[in-house]
Amino acid sequence: MDLDFNGDVAFLDAELLQLQEVSPSALKANPYVAEKLFDQWLSLPETASLVKTLLNNAKAGVPLNVPGKSSSPNGSSSNSVPSMFPAGSAPPLSPRSSSGSPRIVKQRVGPSILGSPLKIVSEPVKELIPQFYFQNGHPPPNDLKEQCLLRINQFFYGHSDGLQIDEFKLITKEICKLPSFFSTALFRKIDVDCTGVITRDTFVDYWVNGNMLTKDIATQIYTISKQPDLKYLTQDDFKPVLLELLATHPGLEFLQSTPEFQERYAETVIYRILYYMNRSGNGQLTLRELKRGNLIAAMQHADEEEDINKVLRYFSYEHFYVIYCKFWELDTDHDFLIDKENLIRYGNHALTYRIVDRIFSQIPRKFTSKVEGKMGYEDFVYFILSEEDKSSERSLEYWFKCIDLDGNRILTRNEMQFFYEEQLHRMECMAQEPVLFEDILCQIVDMIGPENDSYFTLHDLKGNKLSGSVFNILFNLNKFMAFETRDPFLIRQERENPNLTEWDRFAHREYIRLSMEEDAEDASIGSGDDWDESREAPF
Repeated sequence: MDLDFNGDVAFLDAELLQLQEVSPSALKANPYVAEKLFDQWLSLPETASLVKTLLNNAKAGVPLNVPGKSSSPNGSSSNSVPSMFPAGSAPPLSPRSSSGSPRIVKQRVGPSILGSPLKIVSEPVKELIPQFYFQNGHPPPNDLKEQCLLRINQFFYGHSDGLQIDEFKLITKEICKLPSFFSTALFRKIDVDCTGVITRDTFVDYWVNGNMLTKDIATQIYTISKQPDLKYLTQDDFKPVLLELLATHPGLEFLQSTPEFQERYAETVIYRILYYMNRSGNGQLTLRELKRGNLIAAMQHADEEEDINKVLRYFSYEHFYVIYCKFWELDTDHDFLIDKENLIRYGNHALTYRIVDRIFSQIPRKFTSKVEGKMGYEDFVYFILSEEDKSSERSLEYWFKCIDLDGNRILTRNEMQFFYEEQLHRMECMAQEPVLFEDILCQIVDMIGPENDSYFTLHDLKGNKLSGSVFNILFNLNKFMAFETRDPFLIRQERENPNLTEWDRFAHREYIRLSMEEDAEDASIGSGDDWDESREAPF
């Protein structure tokens, strides 16, 4: 046994050896004396007991603490433990000693020469963080992928050469879970080489390996529809989908003989989509806007419902019929443009000249018409949706800009009085009892409850069911009078169908009226009692 110990720390107990105390200097001058003393110490029974105790403590991981005397005059028994491990094999010490001075400890991995099964201190295991970002989307789980591949194999069984475009609709609906009228758009997205067929491997590569399988339906539709170099949807991106809807939906079959009205229907649906969904109003529908809106639900409804008129959001043919006919009534020269004088006639001259001037100043929205002083069909769609449903946020934004004369985003007393003055004059001309603006202003404040009574903000108006009536008071005399008299017919409609919007109710009433006029022109006079509201309007 070869024990290595430091003379400054270790000691030899003279009483234990039954010898006179020997000084360190004498041991250094006579090394054979130290060896003799060490051999004699090892032969003592107490030494064997001490060594055995130290080994057992080391095996059990108990800190070593051998009582004894320090060689230094003031030393204590706690620091007089002889080193029981070869140099470098001791357990690591803390980075600093009790005195605060840094310690450098050499560490050697390996068992003690005494055979003690000491635990080797290992580095802490680094936690593996799973990948959370995938450039092309999160890959599908194995079980989902296997189920999808099984379904794909079933649909492509017997079609080793691939599927043509007219055979692809079931894949779109059953495997991709998309509305069936996205079939053509999806087919062309996958068939980049325009081969006219899609093989099983080509479809798997796009839908499964391309991670389309794990995307939500809004992202799938967005990815399929948009142009590769753009980060938004445009009007043109919706046209292929609507053309397939017109070609395949049973509720739109009657339009196949009049392609010009198929085009008008598709345009109207697109304008309605962007009106409600494109909050920025720039004609560029982002993925976030698509997810926030209700277009996906409307598409799924249209795919399942045979009566397209029951799909009130965006796709109702009756709604298109009303919009188009109202425009045609105003467009007296049928150049597909209307001017100020045409718009003044809207709703039996319901609007004031001042509000019409603001509309044609293109304050609420820039016209898409290229003819100066003329409003095109798209511009009219935005106008009529805003006029007939002032409860929607888009409508409130539209009319707020009109009344905000200085564009400082608040409506002041003077701005509101400017528009109401014409209303007051019209009431006087119609021999109706005029309502002073001071009374009207108090009524509006009570209705809206603005944060500051001296002006109104758009935030004050949004979320208040009576906000639309404020604008009717300022520039639509017919609706103002209906609001003042609390038309019982309108109140009953609201109670019977609380889920319908103001636009839904208006479109329903106007469709009945227009249809009856159409029947009268065809010498087929009917009454409102026996009119079948679900009947398709002829064009």
